[in-house]
Amino acid sequence: MKSKLYLIFLLIIISGSHQYAQRLLPGDGIRILFYNISDPISGDYFVQKDESLMLPYLGRINTFDRNFDSVKTEIISRYASLYRNPVITVLPLLKVNILGEVRTPGYYYVTGIEKLSDLIAKAGGTTSDADLEDIYITRDDKKIEINGQKIIEMGSKLDDIGLKSGDGIYISRTWFSGNTSTIIISAIAALTTIVAALIYTTR
Repeated sequence: MKSKLYLIFLLIIISGSHQYAQRLLPGDGIRILFYNISDPISGDYFVQKDESLMLPYLGRINTFDRNFDSVKTEIISRYASLYRNPVITVLPLLKVNILGEVRTPGYYYVTGIEKLSDLIAKAGGTTSDADLEDIYITRDDKKIEINGQKIIEMGSKLDDIGLKSGDGIYISRTWFSGNTSTIIISAIAALTTIVAALIYTTR
């Protein structure tokens, strides 16, 4: 039963992260790459609070209630009307957050192609205390627990887990990690000292 639940959660995450079905939210952006145009257009552009993009020679592009594919099509079409046979790549820049047992936690931008393992790599990889059995993904106000180790054992990979704009990823710490064990041992030693002192003073 648990194996079936892991598969269901995995399918939800994979299906919910397809880059063309995603909306661009304020704070997200796009990356434009012009290969045969000398004008300074290539670069990263970000969605403002009014849910619009400001692009060179095009002006304002509305992103409200539109998926990335729709925005991309408009950008390519409008640049194609200004330049002859332009060769353009438009990628989404989706803002996600990763915390916990990674070496450089914080906000990162992914293009919609990267998976969870790629984000972990961007964050410098996991620490030696990371617990892959206890990964949380917060998406659309829902908290999903992912057992990364279980997924790997079932024949899938962390590469199979896609990312969506606004995702928050938290990688937990192994309870009996080296650092935790040291703290526990130190606490026990301190407690033992206190108890011994109390016994001595009450004699």
